[in-house]
Amino acid sequence: MPLHRSFDYLLPTELCSRAVAVGVRVSVPFGSRVLTGMVLKVKASTEMPEDKVKAVKAVLDSTAIIDDSHLQLLQFTARYYHYPLGETVFTALPKALREGADIDKTSINYLQLTEQGQQQPTLRAKKQQALLKQLAESGKSPTTEIKALGYSKATIDALINKELISQAVEFDSQWREQPLQVASKPRLNSEQAIACTTINQSPGFAAFLLEGVTGSGKTEVYLQCLEEVLQQGKQALVLVPEIGLTPQTVNRFRRRFPNTPIMLWHSALTDNERLQTWRFCQKGSCAIVIGTRSAIFMPFLRLGMIIVDEEHDASFKQQDTLRYHARDLAAYRAQQQNIPLVLGSATPALETLNRALSDKYQLLSLTQRAQTSSDNQFELIDIKGQHLEAGLSHSALAYIKRELARQKQVMVFLNRRGFSPSLICHECGWLSDCSRCSTSATYHKAMRRLVCHHCGEQSAPPMQCPDCGSTQINPVGLGTEQLQEALSEQFPDTPISRIDRDSTRRKGSLEEELAAINRGGARLLVGTQMLAKGHHFADVSLVIILDVDAGLYSCDFRATEHLAQLVTQVAGRAGRSGEPGTVLLQTHFPEHPLLQDLVNNGYQHFARYALQERHETEMPPFSHLALLRAEAHDLSLLLRFLSDLVPAAPVPKIQLLGPIPAPLERVAGKYRYQLHIQGQDRGALHGFLAQLMNYLGSNKLAQKVRWNLDVDPIDMM
Repeated sequence: MPLHRSFDYLLPTELCSRAVAVGVRVSVPFGSRVLTGMVLKVKASTEMPEDKVKAVKAVLDSTAIIDDSHLQLLQFTARYYHYPLGETVFTALPKALREGADIDKTSINYLQLTEQGQQQPTLRAKKQQALLKQLAESGKSPTTEIKALGYSKATIDALINKELISQAVEFDSQWREQPLQVASKPRLNSEQAIACTTINQSPGFAAFLLEGVTGSGKTEVYLQCLEEVLQQGKQALVLVPEIGLTPQTVNRFRRRFPNTPIMLWHSALTDNERLQTWRFCQKGSCAIVIGTRSAIFMPFLRLGMIIVDEEHDASFKQQDTLRYHARDLAAYRAQQQNIPLVLGSATPALETLNRALSDKYQLLSLTQRAQTSSDNQFELIDIKGQHLEAGLSHSALAYIKRELARQKQVMVFLNRRGFSPSLICHECGWLSDCSRCSTSATYHKAMRRLVCHHCGEQSAPPMQCPDCGSTQINPVGLGTEQLQEALSEQFPDTPISRIDRDSTRRKGSLEEELAAINRGGARLLVGTQMLAKGHHFADVSLVIILDVDAGLYSCDFRATEHLAQLVTQVAGRAGRSGEPGTVLLQTHFPEHPLLQDLVNNGYQHFARYALQERHETEMPPFSHLALLRAEAHDLSLLLRFLSDLVPAAPVPKIQLLGPIPAPLERVAGKYRYQLHIQGQDRGALHGFLAQLMNYLGSNKLAQKVRWNLDVDPIDMM
């Protein structure tokens, strides 16, 4: 369990000649190990007995690798999320620095076109031709980034030998001294122009919610605001969901600013790449960092703007160890640095929208779709009593046939991978439950395996029912794998792209599928959220959303918000080529108020109505919530641990609920229970949480169960 304290060490005489300051790494003995530590304070004396104080073994840095403002950000993070400062600091460092590596130990190779390669000669090898095109669009790119897109070392070496591409060590660190090159850009409409002017005229800290319908040109607003920042020689951080880091997203930024060093920060980078990106950012050699949530901890020499795209996305919330929310830390960091913060979304989180409506953030609305003059057409399909073909109604199939005949693309969205959620015995009702979790194991037909998506347990599907011996074992429910199979039977001459975690495991497979989709022509697209968000598919004219009902009834108070966001985001994939698209929602409850509100009034109206409901029920954002989760194999031990945490007397301004079982009560053989801690006053809540963490530090039962504290949770699982 992480320790909520710091440790004193003695600086030996032979090391005193080194300038040891706050923010310097040191090598120290810790128990039987030697670990890397960070100096947080330098003092002349210690309260510890001298014989108990160990000596520093080595000073690893000549100067501080994190400055005062960076340390203040980390201290705030540790304090707000009630997480140990030491663990917080090391979460913010690249792995190489955590392991004691030299801060300047590495350089990363980049690939770029030669003058001959810029002519884009015609090659017989398709992969080599595709790589030339990729580099023409992206500009200078890290070798590992190119390999992550599916290009092999053999392909790279072949082009190097042909002198069509060359290797470079790093970006030019003198980008500030060069005139900023800006590629041609579209003319802004009136709403976009107002948004850009308002943001660019901000004299210091200001937070803006850019609430724009899907396809309204939010990215163009980002780009033109960034141009102003770069002209001033300042750096920028652009936070995106992991799914947004596609080549077309990054290439758009690189095409706009061709001589500007733009670097990526995401989970696919090697340790060396992370270290170099971190160091380039710190030295000011990198102008723009486009990254996922952990990029919020990147050091910047001269940060001028933070942009959070799709700010509502759940991937900005870390779900283990330090459970921070990158969007909320972005607000703190922008205020700390006295710079603008831009939060963009077609479906803003209710917390963000509430801040905008209460004038804490400035609301900027984009209501005009950039590509079409009219909105998509929605239709609710009542499937009660209807015969369904692999989850699709006859009217939905007719729509698909019509759009394919027009050489258009059709997206069928189902947020459930695998062939079917379960197997069932037709004779006795046996279900393929996971033996370690309180849920069923999903049937994957292509793998011929039953797989639990929670604990990962796998087994072969039984030939006979384990309970009654019957051979009548059938799939029940629908997954993307089954949907793809059924559509291939219905439309055998139409290519199908399935995009989910199963179909894109192979390196470069996602990029290959996206490239095939963007080549245009009649095609069926089947997928989960991986397909739905952050992509621009010009030929998609019809979107069909299956299993809408799953989000209508849930124990999570955020479920309807998440459903409305998902439906709106998925629907936004249609109608991006100049003509309005069609969106079909299949449901057993077409009269449901949420669906009616979304279809008739849009997300903006729904969100404001949902805020009224939250206000009436005193739920976030009109109160503040924390969740203490705990799990153990021994249920009685778990309940005793959580019950001990509930005060005997009521706590002023604090409401406690629990212990109660988690929505998924058992995972991987462990029981899971929760304690809900809610407060109308943020200060009172954090005061109680601080006391709770102090108590847990001395609680013997806390060492026998696995627990975590989640401040501002976004789901109740």
